[in-house]
Amino acid sequence: MKEKKVVAPRIDTGIEAKDRAKIAEGLSRLLADTYAIYLKTHNFHWNVTGPMFNTLHLMFETQYTELWAATDLIAERIRSLGHYAPGTYAEFAKLSSIAETPGQPQAEEMVRLLVEGNEAVVRTARSIFPAVEKAGDEPTADLLTQRMQVHEKNAWMLRSLLEG
Repeated sequence: MKEKKVVAPRIDTGIEAKDRAKIAEGLSRLLADTYAIYLKTHNFHWNVTGPMFNTLHLMFETQYTELWAATDLIAERIRSLGHYAPGTYAEFAKLSSIAETPGQPQAEEMVRLLVEGNEAVVRTARSIFPAVEKAGDEPTADLLTQRMQVHEKNAWMLRSLLEG
């Protein structure tokens, strides 16, 4: 018996294939940055010490919990556009603009690094907008706007701990 080849149905949502590919590439970078800042935030949650321990431990937990949920939203948007989402450490390391932090920095340095990381995620999200707007991809624009709001707020809250 001859095996039938399964062909995926064509995606016809009003966004051209080349535009979906460009947007998915940008979202893959956003997913990698989101995962990188998630991992860094979770690591710092586990390892923070000092007089601000309780405040930072709880703040980091709130942030990494939200970030974990966001990775799913971003990956599912990539899949909705007809592309596979990256999902390995190697892929994330290649795509992310956020460097790993070796060792365990002091609490204040953790906060500074998380400010930088959240701002990097905002820049990555913002860089995708031209392709999204050109394609008229409102669902992705909405996702990007929401992600930028979260990361700008996180950066502000963390930055406020460094003032004074």
